[in-house]
Amino acid sequence: MSTYAIGDIHGGLKALEEVLLLAPISKEDTLIFLGDYVDGWSQSAQVVSFLMDLSRQYHCIFIKGNHDNWCEDWLRNGKPNDSWLRHGGISAMASYHDYSEQEKMAHLHWFEALRLFYIDDKKRLFIHAGFTSIHGPEHEFKHPVFSWDRTLWEVALTMDKRIKKDSLLYPKRLKLFEEIFIGHTPTLYYNSSLPLNGCNVWNIDTGAAFTGPLTIMNVDTKEYWQTEPVYKLYPNELGRNKAKS
Repeated sequence: MSTYAIGDIHGGLKALEEVLLLAPISKEDTLIFLGDYVDGWSQSAQVVSFLMDLSRQYHCIFIKGNHDNWCEDWLRNGKPNDSWLRHGGISAMASYHDYSEQEKMAHLHWFEALRLFYIDDKKRLFIHAGFTSIHGPEHEFKHPVFSWDRTLWEVALTMDKRIKKDSLLYPKRLKLFEEIFIGHTPTLYYNSSLPLNGCNVWNIDTGAAFTGPLTIMNVDTKEYWQTEPVYKLYPNELGRNKAKS
């Protein structure tokens, strides 16, 4: 049995279907989705429907991302957050055009049930963005940190190969887990469309919302599979890009 982590999807159903075919997953494996299922490409609602169906066939664990928080709030109260509208919310709302109120409520319940983080029996943490408490995410004062924090990733990159793990200067947050798997911060920000590693943190958001591919990784072996850049699957859309490059 293997465990696979899947990066930020951002409404790219075509990429999601493709990446699941690329990896040699079986019904005995665990699929952990790191959040941000919506916003960007035109199939946000369809991604959620697909994942709901997928969970009936596979052992799936779904982590909540910051974009999922926004969409959840809109489904609950009908009022879109202004920041959400500027960051992909318009396309997400449009994807629900043909959905009934009953279907929307089913999606709302799905969003409400998403996990904030997951720790497996090998002491590996799966979380959308990060956490700030030196005692771990269970002791975090404000839960929104889980879907927004970038400091965990920045610290991991800064400390990588510079300070040994047994040093008093080594960040306590990083010592809490054998490995940490995150999304949220596209590796495109670091001029890479591949998964990146810093210390014991693996970033699997390879920029599917922009000009990068969608990635799935076997977290045991670190082998990974990627789609083509997702914008090529949606040639008439811009996703979250102001212009394609």
